[in-house]
Amino acid sequence: SEYFKKRARERYMIEAKNSELKHQHSYDVAISSGLISMQMQGALSIFTVNLKRIIKLKSMK
Repeated sequence: SEYFKKRARERYMIEAKNSELKHQHSYDVAISSGLISMQMQGALSIFTVNLKRIIKLKSMK
């Protein structure tokens, strides 16, 4: 159905972003122990990816 095709395209983009986080920004393995350290690592990884995206979009203008 059309709904499934649309959702499959969206899922592909999400999985690509998750793969980038895991492989390029060490989101798959905890660097430090403890919940606070893991939360901080996650937040910094996501922040880094978002910052790279913002810079890329600004340079396209």
